Amino acid sequence: MAEQIKADVKMDLKGLKCPLPVVKVSQQVKKMQVGQVLVAETTDPGAYADFPAWAKTSGNEILNIEKEGEVSKFYIKKLK
Repeated sequence: MAEQIKADVKMDLKGLKCPLPVVKVSQQVKKMQVGQVLVAETTDPGAYADFPAWAKTSGNEILNIEKEGEVSKFYIKKLK
């Protein structure tokens, strides 16, 4: 099991469909300090494509992805 990542911000995005999870995460990351970590919990299967694509274009990093039942947790680090 991976070492537990400390999240500075937790977002409950369960039940939201594409593109809302990525839109909300993008808005939140803009308010965060460089180096802070956000964990986004989502049930949207499209998040597996959406979050990595968004991270690449926005210059942020996906640190880890965990799946617990229907819920996926994306750990995202603000890089700039």
